[in-house]
Amino acid sequence: MRLVPLTEACRQLSLWRSAGNHVNNVAVNVSALQFSVGNFAQLVERTLEKTGLPPACLELELTETVLMQHIENSMKTLPAIRAYGVSLAIDDFGTGYSSLGYLKQFPIDTLKIDKSFIDEVETDAGSAEICSSIIRMARSLSLKVVAEGVENESQLSYLRANGCDLAQGYLLSRPLAAKDFSRLFRTNLNRPLFVAESDHSEPRTTVPEAARLSSQPTG
Repeated sequence: MRLVPLTEACRQLSLWRSAGNHVNNVAVNVSALQFSVGNFAQLVERTLEKTGLPPACLELELTETVLMQHIENSMKTLPAIRAYGVSLAIDDFGTGYSSLGYLKQFPIDTLKIDKSFIDEVETDAGSAEICSSIIRMARSLSLKVVAEGVENESQLSYLRANGCDLAQGYLLSRPLAAKDFSRLFRTNLNRPLFVAESDHSEPRTTVPEAARLSSQPTG
């Protein structure tokens, strides 16, 4: 099975790094079909070798549904991928399985709060509490937390006040072609887009997160 989007993403990031654009990482969504392949971990390893991308520069995003529908495969494959040095993220977190026990079983690095909660964080107390609870839980498990679909300054302010690590969404940038992203990255290299203000985290910029969003292939 060919992992064309993964290969393209890794190759593009390698090209950027070779050109002196020090984008930190790239994240790629993994579909249920891709993950169900028995040798998925080996395919990831071969892709990194072929493109010359350091494993630490790659993050793979999987939904809760994909993980739990392939539980035996997840228990075997995720540790193998993590052993290569690749990071793992749970995408659309909060919309899938109610059991959180898997967070302790799997070598997860990042939780990505689903956009549906971010959309209503200003108007719905329940959504706001879910967001803050996910952030607190992530902290207790030493996980990074990313907010998906941030579209306005008010949402960003709430996330900043509650200690969210990173944000992605149209407020920062719409999806861009590779050449347009290179221009955006150079323009914003020394201008922090989002700094978390929390007693629990050090301030950090999301220029690398913009890289991760904008360089992610579709499909």
